[in-house]
Parts: sequence; C-alpha cells; structure tokens
Amino acid sequence: MSTDQKLSSPPEAKALFALKGLTLDYQRKPVLQNISLTITHGERIAIVGKSGSGKTTLLKYLREQQAQQCAWCPQLPGLVPTLSVYHNIFMGALGRHNSLFNLLNLFKPLKAPLKEITELAQQLKLDTHLHESVESLSGGQQQRVNIGRSLHQQRTLFIGDEPVSGLDSFQSEDLLQLISDRHHTLILALHDTEQALKFCDRIIGIKDQQLLFDSPSRELNPAQLTELYA
Repeated sequence: MSTDQKLSSPPEAKALFALKGLTLDYQRKPVLQNISLTITHGERIAIVGKSGSGKTTLLKYLREQQAQQCAWCPQLPGLVPTLSVYHNIFMGALGRHNSLFNLLNLFKPLKAPLKEITELAQQLKLDTHLHESVESLSGGQQQRVNIGRSLHQQRTLFIGDEPVSGLDSFQSEDLLQLISDRHHTLILALHDTEQALKFCDRIIGIKDQQLLFDSPSRELNPAQLTELYA
C-alpha cells in the first residue's frame, strides 16, 4: 500500500476500550486509581498531565489490550543505532512478512518496501538520510525515524507517548497532521496543550492519580489545561 494512502474505514464504531474502576501500578506502586473510561473507533484523544502523572502507564496498558491493531510510538525510540534509517522504519512491517523476506531485505532493500519507505521518508523529511545509520542522526531526526517506524505498521489505531516532544513547533505540527491523516483513531500523550486542543477532539486530564476530567476539546481552553501542571 502506498504510504500516502489513507487506510480503509474500520467497522461501525464500537468500544475499543472499556475501563471501569481500574487501578494501574508502576514498580508495585499505584500510579492511577479508579480509572473508568470508554474509547471508541474514530476518536482522537489527548491525555495531558504532569510528567510522572501516569500517562505512560495508561498508554502502555491500552496498547497491551489492542496489541494486534495498534501502532505504538513510545517516548524512548529504542531504535537499532547501527542500522540505517530504512531498516529501522522497515521494522514496523516485520510482522507482515515471513522470516525469509525480512532476512533478504536486511541484506539488500527489496523493491516494494524500498518504494514504500522512500515515500514515507520524504514525508518525514528523512529521504536524504535513508541509507545512513541512525546513530549518525540528530535527536530530532531519530524521533522522526521512531514515528516512521510506527506509521509503517499501517494500523488504524495509533497510540503515541509524547511522539513529537523533542521537535520544534513547525515540525511537530506537520508530523501530528501526518499521524492524524493516516489513522482513524488516535490516543496521544501530549505536553503541548495547544496541540492537544488542535489535533484531538477529546481531552483526558490526569492529576493526583485520578482522571481529573474527560471533556470534548471544544469545551476547554489552554488556561484550563495548564491547571493540571500547577
């Protein structure tokens, strides 16, 4: 599938997640308590709150529940530094191919995946670095490789943990638009409250181990969201 094509529409909207009274721990300590929320296909959700408030813990739990249909973009990329940009992005598609195909592609990029990843790399402004090792790139470029690997999973659901936190506002907005265009459902932890309001139609605020609010974006403004960081 060409990287500039949108995925076909998912089935009729239904609950992807239905949490009721859930407590989540990190290192055997509760970080979120009595969490109840429902998320359906087609929603675009931002989770906001202080660092350490439990956003990552919640995202990882949601990812585990829908691992087969979720494109996951972690905050720490976990790239293979000695491999090229091409091969790191291709890792998003490992599960779509057999072992022989993946092995052959490791030694020499095959025609079809090379075409797809080249198109995607152009959108990520990484095409001139496609055959360079990831360790030679800047931190911002590595973050774009991380996003590219997630996009190349070609899933309808995207879960991202601060996916654009290390990029300037122009780059981050372009990439959030690209992520939004290519997925029907978004669940993003974002530290930029204006971006949360712009790209998501529902905002979940976390504070003091609780869901402080769960509201449509149109009912909120940046000043209200900054209260989470007070």
